[in-house]
Amino acid sequence: MFSERPVYAGVKQKSFSNQLYREQTSGKRGSRMKRLLNTLYITGKNRYLSLDGENVVVSEKQEEIGRVPLHNLQGIVTFGYTGASPALMGACAERNIELTFMSGNGRFLARVTGKVKGNVTLRKEQYRVSENAEESLKLARNFILGKVYNSRWILERAVRDYSLRLDAENIKAKSEILYQSLKNIRTCETSGRLLGLEGEAASVYFSVFDDLILQQKEEFYFHGRNKRPPLDPVNAMLSFAYSLLAGMCGAALEAVGLDAYVGFYHTDRPGRISLALDLMEEFRGVMADRFVLTLINKRIIKERNFIKKESGAVILDDAGRKIFLKLWQERKQEVIRHPFLNEKIEWGMVPHVQAMLLARYLRGDLDEYPPFFWK
Repeated sequence: MFSERPVYAGVKQKSFSNQLYREQTSGKRGSRMKRLLNTLYITGKNRYLSLDGENVVVSEKQEEIGRVPLHNLQGIVTFGYTGASPALMGACAERNIELTFMSGNGRFLARVTGKVKGNVTLRKEQYRVSENAEESLKLARNFILGKVYNSRWILERAVRDYSLRLDAENIKAKSEILYQSLKNIRTCETSGRLLGLEGEAASVYFSVFDDLILQQKEEFYFHGRNKRPPLDPVNAMLSFAYSLLAGMCGAALEAVGLDAYVGFYHTDRPGRISLALDLMEEFRGVMADRFVLTLINKRIIKERNFIKKESGAVILDDAGRKIFLKLWQERKQEVIRHPFLNEKIEWGMVPHVQAMLLARYLRGDLDEYPPFFWK
């Protein structure tokens, strides 16, 4: 029987919360979770990044337009093809500041990282588990449990908050289907079956996603997921948010010493951050989908913020991307209570905490990996 409430059955906590916080402290006695530093987003396609002392310098047409101290940053994300100086790349690698290059429409291109953290024993265990179908399935089930559980509660919360504006009966019916899916996922015994269950649950969830769009209905609609390229504004924003989220998860995994390219659910492919894609399954709905719905329903993003290309692809324009990234950064700084640790943390730290929990499970400190259950 799958419990209605998020239960971490069989997971020995061993005063784990305090231990985790000790690992995350910045060095001051009594400090808690490490400070969530800023991410610098460079949205102009003709902007070049360089290093001047301890500062990132942003230039356009060889004229300086801004500078930011490195010590304030945990990451730099640049959209465009102009690039960055080797000196800046080296400084970022030395200080473990993630430098990520994205295309203009948000597709991941490359990442500069520092020295590999963690120890070889942890990565060897990760590789061993990835080659063991039974042990990989145990982890994969929990990733997907988190995803479907969170998707269900997005629907439940929508009914609670907007029952008079929605077809509440239909959405509750979809929620019940997802509840049954959770029980099936928990007892699933093959990766093929798990893949099928995840696909069925995603289909149910997205079948009512358009109902969650309460404003600007003529301009923003959802008739199904499309990507590579996205063909409408909603899918354009979902793809953009998922790209940012994958980058966050990849950086979090590398920071705790895991290999972001070797997963347990997504198959390994050259250049594919499979473990980051595994980890982000739990966050797609609560961090990306809900954020996109907020931008639409609060009329923050408008139809004029998109460009439609000759190929049919739809992308955010520069102004829209700036709005999106500014509010994404603000959302990351909002505080929630982590369901497993029962501690208040910022949204932006959630992938890092889950990566740490995954590392702890692989080291044998936890009997089971505890997914992120949001409610």
